Formats: sequence, structure tokens, C-alpha cells
Amino acid sequence: MSSDNKTALYQEHLSLGGKMVSFAGWSMPVEYPSGLRVEHANVRSKVGLFDVSHMGEFRVQGPEALKTVEHLTTNFVAGLEKNQAQYSLLCNEQGGVVDDLIVYCLEEGTDYLLCVNASNRHKDFEWVVKNNLGAEISDISDLWSQIAVQGPNAYELVEKVYPGFQSSSLKNFELLQTSFEGSSCIIAKTGYTGEAGFEIFIENEKAVQLWQALLEKGQGLGVLPIGLGARDSLRTEMKYSLYGHEIDDTTLPHEAGLNWVVKATKKDFIGKAAILEAKELGFSKKLVGFKMKGRGIPRQSYLLFSFDNQEIGWVTSGTMSPTLNEAIGIAYIKPEFAPVGSEFNVQIRGKNIAAEVVKTPFVNQK
Repeated sequence: MSSDNKTALYQEHLSLGGKMVSFAGWSMPVEYPSGLRVEHANVRSKVGLFDVSHMGEFRVQGPEALKTVEHLTTNFVAGLEKNQAQYSLLCNEQGGVVDDLIVYCLEEGTDYLLCVNASNRHKDFEWVVKNNLGAEISDISDLWSQIAVQGPNAYELVEKVYPGFQSSSLKNFELLQTSFEGSSCIIAKTGYTGEAGFEIFIENEKAVQLWQALLEKGQGLGVLPIGLGARDSLRTEMKYSLYGHEIDDTTLPHEAGLNWVVKATKKDFIGKAAILEAKELGFSKKLVGFKMKGRGIPRQSYLLFSFDNQEIGWVTSGTMSPTLNEAIGIAYIKPEFAPVGSEFNVQIRGKNIAAEVVKTPFVNQK
């Protein structure tokens, strides 16, 4: 019997025929009977529901909350007003990425919600507590569920479930603190697919009711439940980083193309000195997107070679893009091979297959 944790929606996944797998210590649906390609296309064309309740949530509160979150993260937290959010990074003293996360401002200066990756929840919490500057910090992950509603019809669907809510009232990375069936929830205009949509935080007790309401109200909008498989192919098409693939404790933000969330001129934060020093010295690798020119699907850890057979990098993520019907990948590569149009070989099962650096995202954001 599996010892994995189960989200509040576990039985819902089983009743829908979800194929459950172990992921980051959780039993999660990788796909449903419709299959990955159908689920992926449905998010791009209609609307899909994702159970992302395995993600970690920390609450940072009190008079020293802003000071603490500012110290921990690379983005400029003081720029957030109430009900705004931002993508950011936790970095270590060497400038490596402890995790990427979203910071939600629930009350300006005194109350912040940090949403972190499921695989890093315990590591991150220890890091946050270790580097606390006097805030009240709590791990509330076990109290909350999270449902992502993504796709062109996502706005209409959420408006059906929350009467009176107007999706146009929120800009990207803004949120609404509201309730559902008497239970507190947060509707955030964020997501991991490149499509329109929301991520809804809901207390566990009402997660099933919310999930069922979204499925019921979404019947005329083409709603489908979506598993981890399509979630990964969707984010790969957008070249969104995934911890353990594009970023880890040794990755510097600039190498991963995440320098846009490093606000070194506005504040001090853990890892700032190391990041600035590395920037001054220059970087040995750069994250790029590429398409295969020959037959073959790139996978994580496959090596890259120049045409004169010099090793120049490695694949971090790769898939057959359901939208493009082309093999695509994300890779770290030596900077001189990073410009769009550069060509190289991917070693797939002992064979060198040609590939080309392309502009990303692979699929235009809608």
C-alpha cells in the first residue's frame, strides 16, 4: 500500500478514472482516461482543472513580516500592495536557487502567503525559519487545497461558480480574498500553463464541493480534469522552469533567465553578493529552448554536442509538443551556442541528432 500523502480530492480523481502516481511524496493523477494529448489540447482550447493541493503554503505575519520576506526573496516585496502577488526566488548564500515561489500580499507589510514547490516544502520551511527576522511563520500546507483553472474559458467558468465575481476586475498577479460555501478562499490570477486562468486556494473542508462545482458549471464550456503529464507538457511549451530540472540549489538566477526577478539595486537579500559577483565574472551556461531538426525526443540529462563533437550542455526538459507536433526541449548550453538559430547535436540513445535554438515561448501565450 502506498504511503504517499493524499490530497482532499484524492477520491474525486479515482472516481474520474485518474491514473495515480507517486510525485513529491503525494499520490497524484498523471492523466485521466482522455489521455495527455487530449487534456493538453483542452487547456489550450477550452478549460482544464488541476489539483495542485500538493504545493506548500507558508504564512508570514506580524510587524517584521515584510522585512523577513524581503530578506528571504529576490524580488521587491515592498512594491506589492494588498491583493497583489509576484513570482520570486529563495536563494542561498552562494546565489543558488533554493526554490522558486509566488509571494501573495494579503495585508500590506504584515501578512504574506508564500506558495512553494511540493518537493521542497520541508526544506523550504526550514530555510525560511532559519532566516526569519522576527516574523510569525507557520506552515499551513495541510490546511489548504489548491485548484488551478486554466484555459480560454477559465474566466467564464470561475464567474459561474462565484456569482458576482468579474474576472476583468483582476489584473495578472492580482488576487481576491473571498469565500466559497462559507469557507475562506483566495482567487489568484496566476498559472503555470501560459493560458488565461486562476489558482484558487480553498480550505480542505470545501475543496471537493468546489471541484465538483467547477466540473458541473463547466460542462457547457468543455471542462476536463487535467493530470500532471499535461501540466508538464504545457509548462514546457512556455519554457517555464521546474525545480529539479531547470533550477536547483546550484543554479544562479541569471543562468536560468530569471534575472528579471532579482532586484539587487532595490534591496538586500540572501545570496545577493554571490549573484552580483557571478554576474561580474560572466556565466558558463545559459538556458535556451530548442527544436529537434531530426527524429527523436529529447529527455532530461541527454547531452549536447557541437558539430566538432565537443560537449556543450545538457537537456533539462523535453517532450513532443502536443500543440506543435514537434519535439522540443529546454537545455543549458555554453553561451556561444545560445543565440537563436545556433545548431548543435543532441545525443539520443547513442546517436547525435541535430537541433536548433529557437525563440521561446514555443507556443504564443494567449
